[in-house]
Amino acid sequence: MAQVEKRGGLLRKSSASKKPLKEKVVLMYDEIFMIEDPSKCSPRFWEELFLMKVNLDYLEGKLESLDGEELMKIKDNINCLFQHCIQALGEEHPIRVVNALQTLCALIRGVHQKNKSTSGFDIINMLMGFDKAELCMKNLMESLDSLLCAEGSESLKSLCLKLLLCLVTVTDNISQNTILEYVMINSIFEAILQILSHPPSRREHGYDAVVLLALLVNYRKYESVNPYIVKLSIVDDEATLNGMGLVIAQALSEYNRQYKDKEEEHQSGFFSALTNMVGNMFIADAHEKISVQTNEAILLALYEAVHLNRNFITVLAQSHPEIGLVTTPVSPAPTTPATPLGTTPPSSDVISSVELPLDADVQTSNLLITFLKYSSIVMQDTKDEHRLHSGKLCLIILTCIAEDQYANAFLHDDNMNFRVNLHKMPMRHRKKAADKNLPCRPLVCAVLDLMVEFIVTHMMKEFPMDLYVRCIQVVHKLLCYQKKCRVRLHYTWRELWSALINLLKFLMSNETVLLAKHNIFTLALMIVNLFNMFITYGDTFLPTPSSYDELYYEIIRMHQSFDNLYSMVLRLSTNAGQWKEAASKVTHALVNIRAIINHFNPKIESYAAVNHISQLSEEQVLEVVRANYDTLTLKLQDGLDQYERYSEQHKEAAFFKELVRSISTNVRRNLAFHTLSQEVLLKEFSTIS
Repeated sequence: MAQVEKRGGLLRKSSASKKPLKEKVVLMYDEIFMIEDPSKCSPRFWEELFLMKVNLDYLEGKLESLDGEELMKIKDNINCLFQHCIQALGEEHPIRVVNALQTLCALIRGVHQKNKSTSGFDIINMLMGFDKAELCMKNLMESLDSLLCAEGSESLKSLCLKLLLCLVTVTDNISQNTILEYVMINSIFEAILQILSHPPSRREHGYDAVVLLALLVNYRKYESVNPYIVKLSIVDDEATLNGMGLVIAQALSEYNRQYKDKEEEHQSGFFSALTNMVGNMFIADAHEKISVQTNEAILLALYEAVHLNRNFITVLAQSHPEIGLVTTPVSPAPTTPATPLGTTPPSSDVISSVELPLDADVQTSNLLITFLKYSSIVMQDTKDEHRLHSGKLCLIILTCIAEDQYANAFLHDDNMNFRVNLHKMPMRHRKKAADKNLPCRPLVCAVLDLMVEFIVTHMMKEFPMDLYVRCIQVVHKLLCYQKKCRVRLHYTWRELWSALINLLKFLMSNETVLLAKHNIFTLALMIVNLFNMFITYGDTFLPTPSSYDELYYEIIRMHQSFDNLYSMVLRLSTNAGQWKEAASKVTHALVNIRAIINHFNPKIESYAAVNHISQLSEEQVLEVVRANYDTLTLKLQDGLDQYERYSEQHKEAAFFKELVRSISTNVRRNLAFHTLSQEVLLKEFSTIS
């Protein structure tokens, strides 16, 4: 008995003095970080390594802990590990393939992380060696292509996409990532399309595939011929384009749903009760708290599809059930660390819902409606930099849509009517409209509503001049189409006219502050020319003669604003200051508006005097207007229905470079390799014969 106790004591003593045992894979990593070739002493070293569960943290940490000189000493071993990873991708045993993919991720990230502080070595040389790089990358891309296109494991495909996203986003500026030259030469474009065109793989991997494609399209897009741009621009396969549209629609719908949930949570909470008590004094603060991370990656994918591929325009109008109405609610994701810019893919449960058959009792939707709802949320608050970028990108997408002939055809189609419930900013002077009162109208009405909403809600000290210019341009392009095709749209144009006049009033009352930062005459000229479009061509696209009368009524009613604008631009155009030329253009543009005011105002005053009426009703003013059209003389103004087409390369390059940098950083930060735990994979592969 005593002997056992003694042995037990000895055991306790010896175990306490020993260091904790290192797992075998860590010992093998340590051998790789020696200068000697690890396979010299153990010929089966590489074979055994890929049967071991990868320790990503240790491998990345070890690479980062070495300085540039130490790393160069073991370059041959790192090259060897990289090459053996690629060889292992061709193995039949899936566990080896998984371990090789995860090891490649750790290697690429670790070496790039090391390179941030010292640029004393070349990434390609460090990972593969210059002499073998071309063959290495060819083999790697071919293996990834085969794995993505194969019938096999979904987990393997997921890991392949994560490796590719890792490869693309290791540098903040993807155009400085020289490894991507090999991804251009050895294209995986067809593999991405196959994922998007095949419903089961789209549900599993569509999000990562779409984000990967959007990033690859942006590699050195202004400096060289990017094969992904060329190929994306000519895709005409309906299943593939629809698949891409469904992935984008689902991601935007998920955002809209999260926002709606937060909004409802707010309205039903304590804050709602408090604001009711104090008469909505703090409504703006309440609104600011309803914040859901914007999804710039998916928005970029939508932009590239709309901008590059004319066939994708048809996808915008493809009907599907309103996502979220036909399925059971998806359990909300945990609220711990919010994913910046919505870079994590949404739940695949929701993706499947968009592919259910149409139900007659369910409101149908389409990608454009989902996008308009998304835009109405992100464009509300432009103070935050990411939301400002998102708002700008939404307006750029709408610009591309407003220029497209086919898009305009379905936007204005009277047989395609929808109720589009746009989100509106809470404001003290207006009540929230009830959703059920929304009329069914052509989709262009929702686009115009969105533009009017933006105009009305962003007159503030931090004036978003660039967004206002884009907003007015979208309206102008839609009017040009209506004039050209003589589309008489039944829309409440008075709301637009009123919003535009209020915007002019804002520019005038904040002239000094705004002129310190912006050329407000560019915007003023665009607004005045919109009125000139209505005056000159309104009879070709306004729905009824009475609409034309209402336009004149609105100009006469608000004549003081136009008079003040004329005084302001006249003052600045007669001075020799920097605004002389810009202001004089507005002076010339006001000629017909002033002619209308100067023609009708004396006649209205005369009518009032003759009939002894101190204040005329709207109908009485309209009566005077109708009776005096014949004697009105207007000047014909050229170029009102002409516009400069959108061009990315010359005007938007800096914006897109910054946007892609932001997306790349966030995708890298949120790449999760640990999501595919070894246990899940073992379970999956145990069923593979």
